[in-house]
Amino acid sequence: MNLPGLAPVRDSKDPDGPVLLFPRAAFAEFVNATAAGEFGDI
Repeated sequence: MNLPGLAPVRDSKDPDGPVLLFPRAAFAEFVNATAAGEFGDI
């Protein structure tokens, strides 16, 4: 899947399921915020 500037995300339990597309920068910010605990204990 060649999607410049986008991060495709899907449920790993359903590899043939739908794909959500996020701008790469926004998804990276989400991952960093999650790792930093900004959403509490999840």
